[in-house]
Amino acid sequence: MKKRLLYLFMLICSVSLFTSCGDDDDDVKYPVDSELAGAYKGTMDVYYVGVSTPITSDMVQKVYISKASDTAVKLELKNFTITVAGSELLIGDITVDNCALTKSGDTYKFAGNQTLSLVVGSCNTSVSGTVGKNAVEMVIDVDVEGGMKVKVNYKGTKLSGSENSEAKITGFTIDNEVVTVAPIIDEEKSVITFKVNDEATADDLKALVPVVTVSEKATVTPASGVPQDFSGGKSVVYTVVSEDGTSRKYTVSIEGVQNIMRYSLDEWSEFDAGSSYDNYWTPEPAGFLATSNGGAKMLNGSSSAVKVGYPVMKETEGFNGGAAKLVTLDSRGHALGSLAPITSGSLFTGVFSLNMLAPLKSTKFGIAYDKEPKLFKGVYKYKAGTNYIDGSKKPVEEGLDVVDECSIAAVLYEAKDASGKDVTLTGVDINTSEYRVAEARLKDGTDKEAWTAFELTFEYFPDKVYDSTKEYKLAIVCSSSKEGDKFRGAANSTLIVDELEVVGE
Repeated sequence: MKKRLLYLFMLICSVSLFTSCGDDDDDVKYPVDSELAGAYKGTMDVYYVGVSTPITSDMVQKVYISKASDTAVKLELKNFTITVAGSELLIGDITVDNCALTKSGDTYKFAGNQTLSLVVGSCNTSVSGTVGKNAVEMVIDVDVEGGMKVKVNYKGTKLSGSENSEAKITGFTIDNEVVTVAPIIDEEKSVITFKVNDEATADDLKALVPVVTVSEKATVTPASGVPQDFSGGKSVVYTVVSEDGTSRKYTVSIEGVQNIMRYSLDEWSEFDAGSSYDNYWTPEPAGFLATSNGGAKMLNGSSSAVKVGYPVMKETEGFNGGAAKLVTLDSRGHALGSLAPITSGSLFTGVFSLNMLAPLKSTKFGIAYDKEPKLFKGVYKYKAGTNYIDGSKKPVEEGLDVVDECSIAAVLYEAKDASGKDVTLTGVDINTSEYRVAEARLKDGTDKEAWTAFELTFEYFPDKVYDSTKEYKLAIVCSSSKEGDKFRGAANSTLIVDELEVVGE
């Protein structure tokens, strides 16, 4: 009997003790909401288990801690990414719903595990660490289905909530002459593209130095001002991390290559006009660039009592080095003045072949061009003359109340007709021919005292499109009087042009 009473007493005591401990556990409440929960910004090192060298180190990452219960927290690491064979692999969101807390001094230890369905498959995930005093340290182990094991070491600091969350690239420039179209930021797609000269070498593309600006208090990797390799079709991924740890990636790449037809107008050569005429200067390269000087030769005979001069000459003080100076001349005082009352300065791509019976046919505009032109660029200055002459009328009228203007244009036209015969436009039809496909024309030909840059887009004529199977010619035509082909213009109108370029693809 006594033994039975002793056993019963012990059983009652043990039940009481268990009940007491359970009550104590139920009363435990850790300050999850007030101290632990929140967003943490920190860095992580990622390893393959068994490999000492990290896959990535000091990667900025945001971790979220929220309340699971009075004694447990939920941990989230969003958009977890690792690098495999040089390419980024998105694992997914690492979430452990219930990590039990135990107090350890003035901080808290936590641990938990969960099987997650991630991008790479089913993964057993465990996490352990400490949190408190506005900081968190933890280790995450992810066993990826198939045998790969990844370990993450993370250290972070709790955010106050007032940090800037914007993570944008606000500016992206590359100051290099091989870049023909400046980088364009597409915010919607998070891509940045630019175009380069088709003559750029691999070494050129390996040495491009992007200058990057980002949102206030954000950081960017790779850093601004560091050379990047865009050769061989490579792209570069820039990661912007905001002050609060929000991250965004931009992919930067070359969108295409362009051809640059460039005439610096620095080099000129003296043309031997023969013993009966004064020599004149012509721009290089010969066979590509020509001027109206060939026609004015007849107005500058060595034995002539009246010499008109030449309408095109080298300007030594150009925008960059040399330039071309085009002047409209009053040629009425010459014996041939009845045929050409004025001689406008004209610079063009093509050749000049004098035709005394049809002077406008002397200018044979255009050179072979196998690209689709996009832009016509350059710089110029202009000053209209004061005595406007209409040489198209008989008798010639002068002193008209008309302000002269210059003309700067580039015209793409078909090089073959329907039967395959060569087409060459001249001063007669460069502005009217049915073979014209597109043009880029300066709309404002008025005075410009200072150097003025122009960048003109090629606009297609109605019912015309670029056809890569066809042959084309491209004519650049600059004139000191826009109606010089009609022998109308102001004496001494002066156009100076430099750095002419056509950008094509």
